[in-house]
Amino acid sequence: MTSPTPTLYETLGAEGGIRKAVGDFYTRVVADPDLADYFDGVDMVSLRRHQTDMLVAATGGPQRYTGQDMAEAHGGLQITDAAFDKVVGHLGATLTAAGAGDDTIGAVVAALSPLRPAIVSA
Repeated sequence: MTSPTPTLYETLGAEGGIRKAVGDFYTRVVADPDLADYFDGVDMVSLRRHQTDMLVAATGGPQRYTGQDMAEAHGGLQITDAAFDKVVGHLGATLTAAGAGDDTIGAVVAALSPLRPAIVSA
């Protein structure tokens, strides 16, 4: 008897694993001098919670994301393609450090890449 293929949500360690990865990810992002200014004055506790909820939903978890639309949440921030790419790079590094394989990292990036047009505005 074979077991079903785990969802991306399960592969990432379910909500607990995703929450930890989100915390590690934002530690990297706000330490990056090219990205830190985007987070000045941001409620990071709330942002981490919303990001966790969004990733749980995007990876096949049991919750639905009920936060802001991505364009609304990032409107006026003048996020560049280069900044978006750096954030994706930090996400990949975070997942690598968490023990995720290349297939998992590729799946996460693929799930988030369609958000680029809603996030990049400069």
